[in-house]
Order: sequence, then structure tokens, then C-alpha cells
Amino acid sequence: MPPTLPKKTLPKVGNERRWAAVVGRDKSYDGEFVYSVATTGVYCRPSCPSRPAKRENVQYHESFAEAEALGFRPCKRCRPTELSLDDHRDRLIAEACRQIERSEEAPNLDALAAASGLSRYHFHRIFKEATGVTPKEYELAHRRKRVASELRRSATVTRAIYDSGFNSSSRFYAVTAKALGMTPQAFRSGGKETVLRFAVGQSSLGAILVAASDKGISAIMLGDDAGQLVRELQDRFPKAELIGGDRAFERVVARAVGLVEKPAAGLRLPLDVQGTAFQHRVWRELGTIPPGSTATYAEIAKRIGTPRAVRAVARACATNAHAIAIPCHRVVRINGSLAGYRWGIARKQALLKREAAKDQKGGEGQPS
Repeated sequence: MPPTLPKKTLPKVGNERRWAAVVGRDKSYDGEFVYSVATTGVYCRPSCPSRPAKRENVQYHESFAEAEALGFRPCKRCRPTELSLDDHRDRLIAEACRQIERSEEAPNLDALAAASGLSRYHFHRIFKEATGVTPKEYELAHRRKRVASELRRSATVTRAIYDSGFNSSSRFYAVTAKALGMTPQAFRSGGKETVLRFAVGQSSLGAILVAASDKGISAIMLGDDAGQLVRELQDRFPKAELIGGDRAFERVVARAVGLVEKPAAGLRLPLDVQGTAFQHRVWRELGTIPPGSTATYAEIAKRIGTPRAVRAVARACATNAHAIAIPCHRVVRINGSLAGYRWGIARKQALLKREAAKDQKGGEGQPS
């Protein structure tokens, strides 16, 4: 006889989302919880292909150990106690990433696929699904990090070229100048060719700092202390030449202040956004969330085609330096609560409240 369901229940909102995950066989929830069925005495992972049970017979558990302690046994179809196919693939991709990072010479796609026991095509597809970039793009991003490190400590640019694993200077300059935001020589000399104008203003949410290059707005930062914001700008762009803004630039700051008061209006100024390919995909997707609405980190991960990369999406939101213009304040936890916000939870609440106000007018600008 199947065990009796306990009286304990999870929060109502959580149960609604969990039931939707069970009905939709949503793989992104695998590992978050398991569910048991009173009429069969078994428990399953959310993505189980079995026919869904009646809702009144379903109970949710934080782990399979909790379900087994109540007398339920694992489903033989979805095998919830074993690694899921997605978990197995994640481990393969993690090992491939480590192989790329350890290699002096960039491993080719055939070698990476063979080490994973997968075909070339299959490996390439699941690598991009898991990381948001191709194996080649991942290797180049890692090489660029090594370049920046070597340029700081090598005696010459030539030495940095070979210490970074490049076999020719032409290849080095082709892939590094854009990533560094300047030429390698300028990077070594302290970034003298990169100029950022900046100014600090005041808004209803505290101090606001705006910085811009000749390409567009490089940062919009919020905080309680103007001096601290300037120090954060220096930390973020340590090699740039920082110049106080003039009267013309103060008009740009005024527009940013206006964005704080009416975030739904959009900045409508070009942005100079620097980040990885994956971060750009996340930031572009954030710009599609309508003012007054929210999306979860899991939903953003699905929209950009990487449903398992929820934590990576959260990190991309945390590294966004364009407060409000790239609306990371519209991203919430899966249960609808407000997650950590770089500029403070109180500011996030205020921005969402202002966007939801009926008297808000204007469309949302898109990050470039």
C-alpha cells in the first residue's frame, strides 16, 4: 500500500510553479525538486516522460532522500537518483572547458569531441547550448584573458604574444585589440588612448555617476556616496584616462537622472557596452522585458537558448554597469521575490514600482 502523504506543503507560489514544471516536463527544474505520486508510491524528476498524475495525488520534495524517507521509491523511467542526461552533458562540457584552459595550443574541435565521446556536430551543439558560445569563441575568450595578464607582466608586447600562446603577431593583434578596447601597446602603457568623460549627479535614488567614451555611455552607476562611485569607476576602467565632464556632458547626466525618475521612458542614447559574447546575449534579452514586467533568471536563460545557464545569467546581470539602461532590475527569482541587485534591493523595488505606475509614458530603449 502506498505511503500516506505528509501534511507539510511548500509555499503556494512555489507549488504553482512546480506543478507547471511537472505538466510541462521542464528539464530546467531537474535537481531543484522531485515529486511523488500517492497512488503509485514512486517519485520522479520534473521532466519525467510518464503520464502526469492527478494534481491532488502529487507532493513535492526538496530531495530524493526526503521522498525516500517517506516511503516512496524512485521511478524506473526517469531514474531521479542518477545523473540526468543534461547533468552528464554538463560534466562533459565542464571537462572540455578545463581542457581548453589547460592547453598551450588551442585544441581542435575533433579532439574535444573525441575526448567527450561525442560526434563533432553533437559536441559543438551541446557546448554552445551549455555555455552560450562556440568552443572556438570560448578558447579565444580564455586566450584574451591570458593576453591581458601577459601584457601587464611581460617586458615587451612580442614576449606577451608568445607567452599567451599565439604563434604569430598578426593573429595576436587580430583577436586582442577589439577585446582590450585599445591596442595592446596602449594597454601596456596605461590606456592613454582611451578617454572617459564622467560626472556625478543626484537623483531621488541617491548619487548617480555617468561615464562615456567616444562610442557612447560606458557606465551608469547608482549609490549612496559620490566618492565611492568614482572609485568604482576607476576600478572598472583602471587603464582609462578619466576626465570630468563639461556643461554639455551635464546634459547627458540630466537624461540619466530622468531615467531614474521614469525608467520606462528609456535612455535613447548609444551605449558603449563591453562584455563577453554570452553577457551581450543576456543584456540584449533584458532589453526586451517590457517596462512594468519581470522575468526570472531561468526564463532569460531559456530565451537565449541556454536553459541550464541560470547562474551564468545571474552573473551577467550582476556585472551590468549600465544601471536602468540595461534593465537588470526587471529580473527576479523563480518564486517572484527580488534577488540581489548591484545597486541595492530598495532601488530595485523603487524602479519596478515606478515602471508599474499608470502614468508612465514612453517606450523602452534597447541596449546597443
